[in-house]
Amino acid sequence: MARSLAYCFSLSLTLILLLTLMVRSVTSEECSNDLSKLSISCKQYVKYPANPKIDPSKECCDVVQQSNIKCVCGHVTKEIEKIISMEKVVYVAAKCGRPLAKGSKCGSYQIPKAVNLV
Repeated sequence: MARSLAYCFSLSLTLILLLTLMVRSVTSEECSNDLSKLSISCKQYVKYPANPKIDPSKECCDVVQQSNIKCVCGHVTKEIEKIISMEKVVYVAAKCGRPLAKGSKCGSYQIPKAVNLV
C-alpha cells in the first residue's frame, strides 16, 4: 500500500514537471513569435537614431496590443539593443496604449520615470 502511494506520488510529480516544461516551451515560442511580428511591423518606428520619433502605424499598434510585452522585454538582448532605440520602443509602446511600467526594465534598459510623448 505504502509502495503504491509512493509510486502514485512520484508519477504525479513527474507529470506536473512535464506539464510545467511544456507550458514554458509554448510560452517561449509564443514570445519569439511576438518578437518576430514586432520586428516586422514596428521596425521603422524603433530603429536608430533615437530622434525623430515617428508615430507608429495602426498595423504596428495592433501587433503591440496583441503581444506579451513583459515576455518580449525579457528576450531583448544587448545585440537587439544595438540595433533598436529603446527610447523609441518606450515611445511606440506608449503611443499604442501599452505603456511600459515606469522604473521597470526592458532588456537592460530601465524605463524612465517620465516618458515624453512629444
